Amino acid sequence: MTEPAPEHPQESPPLDSTAQLLTRVTAQLGSRLSLLSPNGTRRPMHRTRHQPAPDHASPLTPAAPALVAVAHGSRDPRALRTVTELLGRVRELRPGLDVRLGHIELNAPLLPATLDALGDGEAVLVPLLLGRGHHVKRDIPEAVAGAPALRALTAAPLGPHPLLVEALHGRLAEAGWQPADDGNRDSAVVLAAAGSRDPESAADTRRTAHLLSERLGGVPVVPAHASAGAPTVPAALRALAARGRRRVAVASYFTAPGRFASAAAQAAPWIAAAPLGAHPAMARLLLHRYDQARTAGVPAHENRMNTHFLAPA
Repeated sequence: MTEPAPEHPQESPPLDSTAQLLTRVTAQLGSRLSLLSPNGTRRPMHRTRHQPAPDHASPLTPAAPALVAVAHGSRDPRALRTVTELLGRVRELRPGLDVRLGHIELNAPLLPATLDALGDGEAVLVPLLLGRGHHVKRDIPEAVAGAPALRALTAAPLGPHPLLVEALHGRLAEAGWQPADDGNRDSAVVLAAAGSRDPESAADTRRTAHLLSERLGGVPVVPAHASAGAPTVPAALRALAARGRRRVAVASYFTAPGRFASAAAQAAPWIAAAPLGAHPAMARLLLHRYDQARTAGVPAHENRMNTHFLAPA
């Protein structure tokens, strides 16, 4: 009996024609002859453009300057925890960015120590401060001057900015502010800030109060101060009550918990919002100020010590 033929019979590969063989040999010979100089020596081999360079030979992208968040500092232990949480959010939004913390006073690490640790590197200092007061105009530039090897830019303070208003609105909503309170004739807000003798700082707070009022449908938002400014928080609350505003909330215009924030909250006749803290809008604002400084400021590699501040926007 004849065995069945296999399902996939093996076939011999077709032989090249004489013309194909001659073409192949000629091409290989020409390629080899091209490696020889007219004097018979071998030419140096150059990498062709389409061949990728080895990984170790690829130029590395320069690292971005470190983001140094400059906090005020507080004896309240919640302040450091809050700022640490905020910077954690920043790192989540920008993985790989070197994010560091320096305090003006009361907490470690102090700003000079943070800057010293950066050596002759590059950094963008982002004040966790809400206006153009003494700390922004004097303390931060003095710290930068004490680190002459560092190539640094200093960003504008956080306020005023719409992202701050987003965070303030969010904290008010968490405390109990309802959509029905927007535009209500009974409602009002006291924007409780630390206060400053610097007129530009006071102007920044008034600007934020105006933006928050617009966000709340036009209800009055009165800026008040815990120190170094008028009106005080209790005085602003009394003035609003005299105008018939019975649902008055206190919005905490502080980046973290502390003595002033606690005193303002205790004076609230209705609801008191928490400090801005690690609200998601705050993390986005830090990165916005960082990017803004890098884009609009003098590049860090061209400026050994830059104390120019961008105008808040």
